[in-house]
Amino acid sequence: MELLNHDLQHEFAEYAEKLKELRASDAHFATLADKYDEHNHTITQYEQGKEAIADEALEVMKKERLELKDEIYQLLQSA
Repeated sequence: MELLNHDLQHEFAEYAEKLKELRASDAHFATLADKYDEHNHTITQYEQGKEAIADEALEVMKKERLELKDEIYQLLQSA
């Protein structure tokens, strides 16, 4: 099974410049983006089988990543 790339650059390709600008100028946005990146990296490790995790725990992490993504998207749209 091929895994999808969920990093912010792929998720929001149309906002590439805004992502860079907000990471540099908005501390709250940068914190959210960093947290998203951490979640995404951890989830990817589990999905690739490099570490074991219960399915329920993985689903919780994916929901948290989605919540972060939604908040990031709202900030991108309003900037």
